[in-house]
Amino acid sequence: MCVNYLPATRRQLREHFAVTPPETEWPDECWQDYAAPILLPGSNGQLQAYAANYGFVPRRHQREGIRLATLNARDDSVALRPTWRDAWQRSQLCLVPMLAFFEPCYETGRAVRHRIALADGQPFAVAGLWRRWQEADGSSSLAFAQLTINADEHPLLRRMHLPGDEKRSLVLVPRSQYGRWLGCRQPATATRLLLPYPAGLMASCPAPLRPDAVTQPFTPDLFSRPPDEV
Repeated sequence: MCVNYLPATRRQLREHFAVTPPETEWPDECWQDYAAPILLPGSNGQLQAYAANYGFVPRRHQREGIRLATLNARDDSVALRPTWRDAWQRSQLCLVPMLAFFEPCYETGRAVRHRIALADGQPFAVAGLWRRWQEADGSSSLAFAQLTINADEHPLLRRMHLPGDEKRSLVLVPRSQYGRWLGCRQPATATRLLLPYPAGLMASCPAPLRPDAVTQPFTPDLFSRPPDEV
């Protein structure tokens, strides 16, 4: 499942998603515990962008000696597992704007990192789940995870990951469904919206990780502070 992606840029947030970018900066590539933008419905019915932690349970909130990877919530367990259950029942749904995500392909006999995006090169949004955390200084921050579905039959995504492993895919939300996803208040209805994206509208290519790639997380004090009503 996806653990690394390219967040939408500030310009793409403004021009493609018609939102004002959050003040917080974020890196070109996102890994666990990095800050990245998510989209939520605003009080005026328009999309609102916030900076949030990539990882539902940030490492700073995990018990000493415990290292949980909470980047992806499975559609078949999101309603059951304690990590996700409360947020799912409260319909704390978000959109994760991005330009591409990365998965390993083993068709050559070894893992080759592949970049997966829309065939037309446009930014897109992935279905996500968010929650709020209280920080030690009394402020609050947001964190998020991506939602995934089975991709054993998906013409593109079934090529990723180790042979024999279950194939999983992020849920790309069509632009026409943004409002429906974010406005959903019934978990059963939300589940029915977790659908595979047409492979013909997607493209992939090898994208080896740069030797100079930085994988250190952003610090909590760089997160924007969400208003209480979110």
